Amino acid sequence: MTVLAQSAEICYTEPERKCFPVRCDCHIHMVLDGADWKRAIARHSGSVDEVWVRRVLETYRKLGFTYLRDGGDRWGVGAKARSLAGEYGITYRTPLSPLCAKGHYGGFIGEKYENLSQYAAMVIQKRADGADFIKIMISGLMDFDRFGVLTEDGLPPETIRELIHIAHEEGFAVMAHANGARTVEAAALAGVDSVEHGAYLDTDALHTMRENGTVWVPTLSTIGNLRGTGRFDEAAVAAILESAMENVAAFAAMGGLIAPGTDAGAWAVPHGSLSEYALLEQVLGENAENILSRGAAEIQRKF
Repeated sequence: MTVLAQSAEICYTEPERKCFPVRCDCHIHMVLDGADWKRAIARHSGSVDEVWVRRVLETYRKLGFTYLRDGGDRWGVGAKARSLAGEYGITYRTPLSPLCAKGHYGGFIGEKYENLSQYAAMVIQKRADGADFIKIMISGLMDFDRFGVLTEDGLPPETIRELIHIAHEEGFAVMAHANGARTVEAAALAGVDSVEHGAYLDTDALHTMRENGTVWVPTLSTIGNLRGTGRFDEAAVAAILESAMENVAAFAAMGGLIAPGTDAGAWAVPHGSLSEYALLEQVLGENAENILSRGAAEIQRKF
């Protein structure tokens, strides 16, 4: 890929070929910049930086993107992007802010709830506030220095089931940040609409997603883009990426729904990065366009 523009604030890239399969990104974070999350959040701490939002939307417009799904933030950045996206020919969907259990991962960007009653009230408020869907955080992150290790266990299966049920009862689709086989399996059994990331899955989890029509957004670039940065153990990163790509290949072979999502804004994944599409094409081969188009269409239908 050829870098077209890069600064402390924004970077975007040009595809190695004129056409790439699916011109949508099913997982971005407009609030983040791919470099320094604290600085990125501070940019919008007083009020949303509209100049920043417009620059990012223009980046996607130049690359031909027509659909973006935001993972949410609690400063209104995604909401501002949604209000402006039509000017750039982009359909933009946002949960407003993600919802996370107090004491668990996600509080840096989302709203915290202490119990299911409070969560239910927040979901109802999301309807009043104009959220397009609900985003829940139900697991920790990968430890990029230790293969097979997550920063924390997932929420209990019964809690996951209730979170999804409550949101569905209010008419919302549910996007779930989820890692770990049993956590993802519990979410799929509960009817979650999409799983984001999905590290360390096994055959049972993949089959459960397939049987329940769960769309998987594997965000491979959040792993692949770490290679060569020197920030994490290179052997661990390579092993994590290999595991993820093997699972994507297995899920595709089962006929599972896979959609492209970069997690743009995450560290080393600037807005407009196309590495996700290159990684998915590497795994899916000549069927990449058909597979990703099918998954992306389901995301756009549900969300």
